[in-house]
Amino acid sequence: MAATATTGDRTSAKILLTSLSAMVAESATFPIDLTKTRLQLHGQSLPSPSSAAAARPAAATAFRVAADIVRRQGLPGLYQGLSPAIVRHLFYTPIRIVGYENLRNAVDAGDRSLSLPGKALAGGVSGVVAQVVASPADLVKVRMQAAGRMVSRGLQPRYSGPLDAFGKIVREEGVPGLWRGVFPNAQRAFLVNMGELACYDQAKRFVIQNQIAEDNIFAHTLASIMSGLSATALSCPADVVKTRMMNQATNKDGKAMYLSSYDCLVKTVKFEGIKALWKGFFPTWARLGPWQFVFWVSYEKFRTIAGMSSF
Repeated sequence: MAATATTGDRTSAKILLTSLSAMVAESATFPIDLTKTRLQLHGQSLPSPSSAAAARPAAATAFRVAADIVRRQGLPGLYQGLSPAIVRHLFYTPIRIVGYENLRNAVDAGDRSLSLPGKALAGGVSGVVAQVVASPADLVKVRMQAAGRMVSRGLQPRYSGPLDAFGKIVREEGVPGLWRGVFPNAQRAFLVNMGELACYDQAKRFVIQNQIAEDNIFAHTLASIMSGLSATALSCPADVVKTRMMNQATNKDGKAMYLSSYDCLVKTVKFEGIKALWKGFFPTWARLGPWQFVFWVSYEKFRTIAGMSSF
């Protein structure tokens, strides 16, 4: 009984520490995430097939998008949608981080050690479960981030705040509407966590075992950079599709712009080119790197303070 209680207390502590670390990391890097989302939505209004070549949207860069947000909305505009983003991480991050660690430790017991493909699978599965649970908050976050684009065009935003967004989505789209885009969302979560968790875990162990650095901030920084690049390269196309699926609204005829994530993928490539699938790659990586650095350094430090072993 004592061992069970200790295990339960330890899991509860990990959940608390991951939540705190995620809140710090999300707040520090949110403007980059907002820029990435706006950049991915750039050019979303699709032209008719006959005028596709002539009406392609003008090129946009992360710097131009961020500068335009500040010019039109001021610095607070860079934090449009922060509250639902933090709520999302109160569910998303603990489930995926603690879930992955428990799966890994279950196999690592004794002389066995989880292989890299096994870590990738464990990370992917943990990410999918976490994302499905957190999908409503993620939907509101994307809608709130996109609302600023409507304001910049002189249009009335769809929602006045996170609670208003939740309420209107349920009234207009039903409870299942809170999980709009959950399939591409889960796809992205699998790819992100497959690259992020497995790569961070493997890279950190490689750095320490080869005496490149001890188990400290330098090892965590190197591991987070490598995992950030891996996660971004794998997940960016799914992230673009997810963002557009979650943000789309029905037209006057009651039809959605995209029938499915596959339809969104095809139309994006058809009207904007294959490179459009990696829209926001730099701000995505630029956010994942700092986000992981802040998160992992905070989390590892909190674990040390709490008397726990390293991740």
